[in-house]
Amino acid sequence: MTLAWRRVLRALHLETSSSKTPKTCPSLSPGAFWTSVTKLGLHTKPSMPPCDFTPERYQSLAYSRVLEIHEQHLSPVPTAYFPTPLLLSQGHMEWLFDYEGNRYLDFFSGIVTVSVGHCHPKVNAAAQKQIGRLWHTSTVFFHPPIHEYAEKLSALLPEPLKVIFLVNSGSEANDLAMLMARAHSNNTDIISFRGAYHGCSPYTLGLTNVGLFKMELPSGMGCQSTMCPDVFRGPWGGSHCRDSPVQTIRKCSCAPGCCQAKDQYIEQFKDTLSTSVAKSIAGFFAEPIQGVNGVVQYPKGFLKEAFELVRERGGVCIADEVQTGFGRLGSHFWGFQTHDVLPDIVTMAKGIGNGFPMAAVVTTPEIAKSLARRLHHFNTFGGNPMACAIGSAVIEVIKEENLQENSQEVGTYMLLKFAKLRDEFEIIGDVRGKGLMVGIEMVKDKASHQPLPCEEVNQIHQDCKCMGLLIGRGGIFSQTFRIAPSMCITKPEVDFAVEVFRSALIQHMERRAK
Repeated sequence: MTLAWRRVLRALHLETSSSKTPKTCPSLSPGAFWTSVTKLGLHTKPSMPPCDFTPERYQSLAYSRVLEIHEQHLSPVPTAYFPTPLLLSQGHMEWLFDYEGNRYLDFFSGIVTVSVGHCHPKVNAAAQKQIGRLWHTSTVFFHPPIHEYAEKLSALLPEPLKVIFLVNSGSEANDLAMLMARAHSNNTDIISFRGAYHGCSPYTLGLTNVGLFKMELPSGMGCQSTMCPDVFRGPWGGSHCRDSPVQTIRKCSCAPGCCQAKDQYIEQFKDTLSTSVAKSIAGFFAEPIQGVNGVVQYPKGFLKEAFELVRERGGVCIADEVQTGFGRLGSHFWGFQTHDVLPDIVTMAKGIGNGFPMAAVVTTPEIAKSLARRLHHFNTFGGNPMACAIGSAVIEVIKEENLQENSQEVGTYMLLKFAKLRDEFEIIGDVRGKGLMVGIEMVKDKASHQPLPCEEVNQIHQDCKCMGLLIGRGGIFSQTFRIAPSMCITKPEVDFAVEVFRSALIQHMERRAK
């Protein structure tokens, strides 16, 4: 169903049996649920927008058995949100359904991954067609889907970024990009920002600078971190720094066209180059907007100057587009374009396959040849026929349904609505982002910028879920809510999400007052 037709249905308010709000909150007892939600009065509970989809009846494992199996056989690392994790059964576009039939508006998209909507009909059809034709053959044989996809993807990137290496995940893509940078430059040192997340493989752990992902044991050798130019939490920042409709509440006295914060952060970058790495380096990794660190944006012009400094040292510049690519930022298809830079290597994953395990590294012919001279690179599943058919369908849907334009229009609308909450609540320190990638940083108070305690953020997160809204978390202290819905999202759904978040904040302030 096209985005335009879905909007018509919403305008007509075509309710179905599945358009009910959640029956109960699975992770709270009924008494606790009503204590938290009805304290505001039943009339204040946000009304969930209609949905033109009825999920199948859940007929799989009992919830208790799921918990047993998870404890006995799956990773003991606690990754699930909420004390009682959600057991999801089905998805449709921007909606998710749990095993009890409760409906949720998904504003995190499987960690910024479901780009065009859960089980999008066109993507489903492409997968079903290909699965009946050819599941798999490695690149020792040719097959049309990989060549069709390579042509479509390369057309979306500027010269000379035209050589594509297909892999399976963002970590794997960044791992390969590190190898390329070192093979091409004949150097070792690679720089990345503090707060960056570039993967969790043994190689990329060196680039990832979030404490949860650091080990006592050696890993990721030859990587150095540099100060993140965060204009909200960092030492410098003003009221005109960001490429965003919403600026930080910090003030500045910069003349038009100048940015003192950018200049100060560039001096810090120069200091890293002078003290922490060799005279010649392999490269520099940067997300156009940091994702895991809570949608952190840099001052305008920073990356452009940083890229020049890196190239002066013999290094290559890598843009990690795993979360920012494929039109999510609205104004441009790729995040690096918002900084007016041209990387030497671009890595991408997540939204590339709408949730299918797929990723890519795109680089120049020169860098690709440098790698080929040093290594016989091979990937069994990279360029898999299923992945390529799905990837092609995702690109077609983004174009046909104008989802980049939707990201710009609806994303800006959403960002401005959340920004109004910052003015209303003392515990919202910053609202930032671009397109459909938004961060809401929670603080004890605006003066101190101290992060809101984790248990308080957890309760707000839980209350949102109980009212039917799923959002993400990020930041060094897990203090930032990450908002990144599928690009098919509409304004009525944004209105619902903002009202749910506002209700959760009111509930929190009432708890605080007691």
